[in-house]
Amino acid sequence: MDTLLIILAVLVVLALGVVLWGVGAYNGFVKSRNLIQESWRQIDVELNRRYELIPNLVETVRGYAAHERNTLEQITALRNQARSLAGQSGGQPTEQRAAVESELTQAVHNLLVSVEAYPDLKSNQNFMQLQRELTDTEDRIAAARRFYNANVRDYNTRIESVPSNIIAGFAKFEKATYFEVNDPMVRQAPDVNFGEISQRPTAAPEQPQLGQQQAQQPVQPPQQQIQQPQQQPAERPPFEN
Repeated sequence: MDTLLIILAVLVVLALGVVLWGVGAYNGFVKSRNLIQESWRQIDVELNRRYELIPNLVETVRGYAAHERNTLEQITALRNQARSLAGQSGGQPTEQRAAVESELTQAVHNLLVSVEAYPDLKSNQNFMQLQRELTDTEDRIAAARRFYNANVRDYNTRIESVPSNIIAGFAKFEKATYFEVNDPMVRQAPDVNFGEISQRPTAAPEQPQLGQQQAQQPVQPPQQQIQQPQQQPAERPPFEN
């Protein structure tokens, strides 16, 4: 009887431990999911702030740089597409929205670079204010994106790890979506090629030119030159009468 009670007590303790672990794991998933949603709201606020700044930027640039019409139309189209995707997804991150936002970031960057050719626009106070606000917004988006992706990484790791994946599957916790920058110019590492330097042939020593060699040879003065006596033809004897 005592042995049976001990076995039952052990089983109850084990079952209680499993239940407590399951509750803790579930609460951990809920906490991580809420943290991801909170960190995404910070990104979403800055993205909406950028949506509001872009139309003013487009109109300001249009008055000074009419030649940038294609760039301005591209930015406007990407801005409208990104805002439409934000409404369709209920403000939540999706891979399609992340791709469009990445293209929009690159387009705005290219526009700000291209205005270097327009001194009048660069000195416009309205443009300078918009440029500063957009730059600050992009910096805040980048910082919030790093914080969001770090939380997504921890959350997804727990979903895929054993044994927490059992609770994730039972409670139907799904993997979160990263908000990444897919711009190849940002991801591309600088190309440093040392082969060109190592394979470069050693410069051959300069050979003196023919004129220089002749100039370096001492010229024998005329008086020191040996004059070869010229052979005079032998005198013919006079004709005998």
